[in-house]
Amino acid sequence: MDTGHNFPEVLAYRDETVAAAGARLLVTRVQDYIDDGRLRERPDGTRNPLQTRPLLDTIQSEGFDGVIGGARRDEERSRAKERIVSLRDEFGQWDPRNQRPELWRLLNLRHSPGEHLRVFPLSDWTELDVWRYIEREDIALPSLYYAHRREVFSRDGMWLAVTPVTRPREGETVTTRTVRYRTVGDMSCTGAVDSTAANNHEIAVEVAASTLTERGATRADDRLSESAMEDRKREGYF
Repeated sequence: MDTGHNFPEVLAYRDETVAAAGARLLVTRVQDYIDDGRLRERPDGTRNPLQTRPLLDTIQSEGFDGVIGGARRDEERSRAKERIVSLRDEFGQWDPRNQRPELWRLLNLRHSPGEHLRVFPLSDWTELDVWRYIEREDIALPSLYYAHRREVFSRDGMWLAVTPVTRPREGETVTTRTVRYRTVGDMSCTGAVDSTAANNHEIAVEVAASTLTERGATRADDRLSESAMEDRKREGYF
């Protein structure tokens, strides 16, 4: 789901990974939905929530029975309600009260015609587990996960990068800081954190000392309301 507000480093990494794997890349663009009137820009400028309809349309048109995501239960309260195999109804919606038990690691993949599954293999991992695994396997990642110098400005307690879609408002001062990104989403709602961690080991050490999840620290779209993420998930958001 290409919002049109993606970080260039992430798109470059995506294309390199696809080429290396010889995989099929299917891109659905939010901009196409805006251009033909199926979606409208939000007043706050973020396109992250606008991915939901293109996602559901693509799942239906491609006939996918399941899609795999990297969400973890420790990220955010609504994601703590998820199962590893999460059922979505014929409208692509999620009901946290209609989730199947997963006793003894038994996973139920059954679903009716029109329904589909969201599968989260890393549900029980933590951010630190992920970084320890990345360090152990020496996995290459987009450069913005590591400390680098970047022009940023402070908004709502986060450092937002100066980009074509995130411009400082009156009274917001641009400064150059050494930062990195703990999570990578839409540029309009993803903040950076002060950090000097420049390799996988240093990031693992930094994360071990952190008391705030990466989404809590850096995602403005999760701060819209107490139930922001759960509301989006009920509508079909990943």
